[in-house]
Amino acid sequence: MSLLKIDAVTKRFRGLVAVDHVSLNVPEGSIFAVIGPNGAGKTTLFNLIAGVFRCDSGSIIFDGTQIDGLSPDRIAQRGLARTFQIVRPFPALSVHENAAIGAMMRISDPQRAFLRAEEVLRRLDLWDKRDQKAASLTLPDRKRLEVARALATEPKLLLLDEVMAGLRPTETDRVVDILRSLNKDEGITILMIEHVMRAVMALADHVHVLNHGASIAEGTPAEVTRDPRVVASYLGAGATH
Repeated sequence: MSLLKIDAVTKRFRGLVAVDHVSLNVPEGSIFAVIGPNGAGKTTLFNLIAGVFRCDSGSIIFDGTQIDGLSPDRIAQRGLARTFQIVRPFPALSVHENAAIGAMMRISDPQRAFLRAEEVLRRLDLWDKRDQKAASLTLPDRKRLEVARALATEPKLLLLDEVMAGLRPTETDRVVDILRSLNKDEGITILMIEHVMRAVMALADHVHVLNHGASIAEGTPAEVTRDPRVVASYLGAGATH
């Protein structure tokens, strides 16, 4: 069963076609990766799914409901959460407070929101840093806090925009283990944009490849990495392994 169904979605910015008739289905309970070179349209696709931009044509169905045209907050309320490529926590607030803000989307009682934040921070190995200001965190910890804020909203679908970027291999492996656990133990479906092929190969059940806004390949990680079009447009052009 598809939790997210994108059907022939197109987005133009004046003369530029950023997303060109892209279709994909994300099965419930899966980890699905979207890859491609810089400028391929990946983040624009995420912005369409999350309601930041409106589609020029096509449709987006999430959990059985058409969501294209809805505002980001209404989409989030339906159970879709996302992270951003450039992480921007509330720097003057503590790690615990940052996560609690995410929880408050569904939980009006502050005490319960902080308890939910505690659960999430423990899952993300951040509980020991709960009293630190977000501004003092290292990049790997800021990346995990970004995931924690999204996870605190209790999503059905988690959109992750390059959460491995800038991490060392050991740090990448740590995040991979956390995401695999969230998927397997809590049943959270994950749609991820990722350049770090080490993470894609370890996590993804299915991979969709974009280039110049258009789909060029789809399949298992092994199938996609053997596709000559993918090698020519992306993997042979300096992708991170």
